[in-house]
Amino acid sequence: MSWFSSPSRMPRDMRDTLFLLAVIAWTLVPHAAWLSPSLSGLCAVVLVWRALLAWTQRPLPGRWALLGVLVAGTAIVWWEQKTLFGRDAGVTLLVLLMTLKTLELRARRDAMVVFFLGFFLILTQFFYSQSLIVTVGMTLAVWGWLTALSLAHMPAGYPSLWQAGRLAGWAALIGTPVMVALFVLFPRIGPLWAMPNDQGVTGLSDEMGLGDITQLAQDRSIAARLRFPEGAPPREPLYLRGPVLTHYDGQRWLTLPQAAPLTTWVPPPGTTPVRYEITLEPLRLALLPLPEHTLQRPEGLPLQGDWPSHPDRWGQWRLPAPAAQRFRLRGEAWPRFVQLEPLSPLWHRTFTATPSKRHPRTRAWADALAQRPDLQGASASQRAQALLTHIRTGGYGYTLSPGALGPDPVDTFWLDQRRGFCEHYAASVTLILRMMGVPARIVTGYLGTDPQPVDGYYIVRQSNAHAWVEYWEQGHGWIRLDPTAAVAPNRVETGQALSPAPTAMDRMMGTWYTDWLLQSRLWFEILDNRWNQWILGYGALQQNDLLQHLGWEGDTLLGLAQILLGLVCASALGGALWAWWDGRRRTPWERLRTLILDRLQQLDVAAQPHHSPAQLADLLAARHGSTAQELVAHFLALEQLRYAQGSDSTASASTPSVALRAWQRQFMDAARRLRAQTL
Repeated sequence: MSWFSSPSRMPRDMRDTLFLLAVIAWTLVPHAAWLSPSLSGLCAVVLVWRALLAWTQRPLPGRWALLGVLVAGTAIVWWEQKTLFGRDAGVTLLVLLMTLKTLELRARRDAMVVFFLGFFLILTQFFYSQSLIVTVGMTLAVWGWLTALSLAHMPAGYPSLWQAGRLAGWAALIGTPVMVALFVLFPRIGPLWAMPNDQGVTGLSDEMGLGDITQLAQDRSIAARLRFPEGAPPREPLYLRGPVLTHYDGQRWLTLPQAAPLTTWVPPPGTTPVRYEITLEPLRLALLPLPEHTLQRPEGLPLQGDWPSHPDRWGQWRLPAPAAQRFRLRGEAWPRFVQLEPLSPLWHRTFTATPSKRHPRTRAWADALAQRPDLQGASASQRAQALLTHIRTGGYGYTLSPGALGPDPVDTFWLDQRRGFCEHYAASVTLILRMMGVPARIVTGYLGTDPQPVDGYYIVRQSNAHAWVEYWEQGHGWIRLDPTAAVAPNRVETGQALSPAPTAMDRMMGTWYTDWLLQSRLWFEILDNRWNQWILGYGALQQNDLLQHLGWEGDTLLGLAQILLGLVCASALGGALWAWWDGRRRTPWERLRTLILDRLQQLDVAAQPHHSPAQLADLLAARHGSTAQELVAHFLALEQLRYAQGSDSTASASTPSVALRAWQRQFMDAARRLRAQTL
């Protein structure tokens, strides 16, 4: 048989098997993104092996061969996952069992197992991603599985794939209202609705060593989307505050444990907050990066859970656990505020602590700067400005590729190399301020957005990751100091993202290549944003708003339960009515047969429902002789119309054919004339 034979010429079993294998492959392809190459390769080999067996119509392998492949696959899962339990190991085993089950498709029961495994594996895709692309792909997979299931329920004849696919499409379309009702009304109950997500995602960290943010600079994925309902704020640097790094062990900066909430603050007279709406991607930290100076709990946090009402005293929004799902929040940020609580001696010592035996050259440089006559008795702000002046005039530069910094990166960067980016400047300036007796700390987060809004939202990318400094000024509280502005004003003033060096592909293809990629990414991000806002962002608050819009003032869960119960009762009543109507529904042939029996009874002919048209013609001729010749001819024509080869078979279908309706009219006229003659 030719490899390019038309599917319609294949044996039925071969075609259905190859189609089922194609649907399985389509369902499993997204899993390859997180499965190991060895296991993905094993599954691909099994599917190709099964396809070759179907194509060559050879027998399936024996049990010992299957057992060998099963043991090998299970050993791979155990070797890579170190367990056979849990989400990842469990889904991996399901993928393996699905592919192996295709090698023993011998009975209808085996096919049913494969079908149910297939639908379950579609669900497992959403453990890892709920993106628009995955959803579209899995919707097609559902259609494919329903088509395969329809083929399995058409054992006779040679139904086409199009016929089965159309039936599957209608089944999916009929089920769509139920799916939409459940999506809109099913209560979002905490962990029941959240997707497990123990995989690491890119983003900020609660510790920092020189070189960490360089990795984020290569990541153009979206960290958050920002919208300003009352219009974008004036063109000021937009900082999203993340982890505050206060402890330095000589190599890495770390966060301190949970601090008391920040409640002692006042806004300067005449200032008004900036209202915003932010959609945050899943985080690996138990901390929300929000616009700086968000001092009150944003709207949109889940109704359940021990969520904070204020940031902690360092301005961090800590969470009970990392957010495994996307958040859409509405809040307001103050341009500035005054912290009323003074810095205690304990915290003063904490924020001026430095390792005594580290960075000796930088320490000596800081001591010399502090002894300068113009800085004797100077305030913290004057010392900070002196550092900025030194950066501007000391030959410092901005680069994402500073190269190796040696065993003491601070000494090398500050005194020798003098080229780096935000984390180099933030870490060095913070250390020097502390060495000069000024309390200081590092704040990490995001700075800036894409220049133009997409679908009304400003996009914050991981490449917008940034680090800056805060120092304590008695009487004013913590003051932000961004030393990166001294060497790269555009990075701070316009919020431009970190830009890695161009790749070899960029240099080879020129600007049109990158322009095309940017335009394509823009359109995709518009679709992805609407998917996030309308579908993934639909949660408990949106359900509450919906009920209030419908006039419900009581408990949200009770209202949703009552509406769902009402819809279930209405659906059950509708189903019962449809079953009653369907039981009374008759085909055109059944209706015609009833009409014929009624007319023949008027003509005194003992006709029965099981009589064929030819038998009715014989009964009619026997009762009325030559007088009924016209009606007899009509019945013989009906026999030809109904049963002859190539006849019109629509008499058994739901819609009568034109020929059948014409025959019925002629029959009624002939029966009326015969009855008039016989009375």
